[in-house]
Amino acid sequence: MKQQEGTIILPGDRALAWSEWGDAEGLPVIVCQGAGMASAIPFGEQTAKDLGLRVLSVDRPGLGKSGADPEKNFESWAEDIKELLDFVKADQAFAIGFSQGAPFALALAASGLVDGVAIVSGQDELAFPDMFAKLPDELKGMVSLACDDPDRLEADITGMATADWLWQMIEGMSGEEDRAFYASASFAPLYCDALASGFAQGAAGYARDTRLAMGRWSFNVENIKQDVQLWYGLKDTSPVHSPDFGSTLATRLSCSELHQIAEEGSAILWTQADAILSRLAKCKG
Repeated sequence: MKQQEGTIILPGDRALAWSEWGDAEGLPVIVCQGAGMASAIPFGEQTAKDLGLRVLSVDRPGLGKSGADPEKNFESWAEDIKELLDFVKADQAFAIGFSQGAPFALALAASGLVDGVAIVSGQDELAFPDMFAKLPDELKGMVSLACDDPDRLEADITGMATADWLWQMIEGMSGEEDRAFYASASFAPLYCDALASGFAQGAAGYARDTRLAMGRWSFNVENIKQDVQLWYGLKDTSPVHSPDFGSTLATRLSCSELHQIAEEGSAILWTQADAILSRLAKCKG
């Protein structure tokens, strides 16, 4: 199924780009993709069309075809998406956050822009005390740097990160199930292309995202009132997702449902796409 692409020009002459699939006249679903990824890997295409969902996978500023925003934060991201929703004339929308995209999707809920959210293999608020205590020491150091000296963390990542470096890190942190999926002949080229596109402007966009995601979030998860669906595979071995597979995050949210899938890893955005989209379509703000 061929994807469509779109771009709008935001105030300040900055481009915001996306890929889309599903029902072109349907309810928008804003996809916040994973670390360093542009909007190139579709999922649940036929189900989205059947459910009347218009999936808009948006390149965050500085990634893919979206213009850079050196001052990007969760609030400015929400403002960008508001411009997009105004452009498509939507008064209701959902969001999906995959991996590092999780806090960006939750930020849309915190800003009141979406009526329901699916967090899929999502990065938790690792700087939250209950989460921080569960992290391995090396990751604790990175999270501490994000909180105490975020400029340094951002500069360090900008100076060293590349698409290939991130691909090797993802492979290294993945368990057997995820490596088999991500490195498969049918999927690996798509993932590598998404990362190459994500780093087309350099590493600054990814570095800024990592700074935001690793530190204390600028919104309170506890204040989110919308329905949030949490999806985690219990064979997800990535230390930067959620140490307890969403269990603590579920207790922090006012209205959430936790789905923990025993025999899968982080690739559930694709392997469980139909279930994720079907449940999201039932959410109420």
